[in-house]
Amino acid sequence: MAARDPTATRPRFAPGYGISQEEDGMLPWSWVTERLEASRNYWIVTAGVESRPHAAPVWGLWLDGAVLFGTSPDSRKGRNLARDPRVVIHLESGDEVVILEGEVDRAPIDERTADAYEEKYDLRPPGKELLRLRPRVAYAWIEQDYPKTATRFAFD
Repeated sequence: MAARDPTATRPRFAPGYGISQEEDGMLPWSWVTERLEASRNYWIVTAGVESRPHAAPVWGLWLDGAVLFGTSPDSRKGRNLARDPRVVIHLESGDEVVILEGEVDRAPIDERTADAYEEKYDLRPPGKELLRLRPRVAYAWIEQDYPKTATRFAFD
């Protein structure tokens, strides 16, 4: 199921960042999805015991408006997400920034998902389900054109 494009606005950063309130220069959602689809590694940030942050890279897919990724339930990030499903996912680049926020749920691995994962990583995903983040909010910008390109995307 294809998701609707989110609403683009300017991020609500502190005034010192110089973020314009004008629409000129904001990035289109297609710019974000191109990078999400092409990314090999996704950085997953979870909250551990006493809200201690934990970051780790994982393999995943951008498919049907969501990041799908796997992790062992016994891993630190797996235990963190079982306790608190809130997550931040960002891509590797600090030059072309994409940051997603929301809560994960579980998604069964169907043939289409398994095929897409195998095409990307030359390996079928292990197990019967993946974790799925359908973002509630996303941020994106191009460092070279920051703050002109700083864009916030809100999902219904």
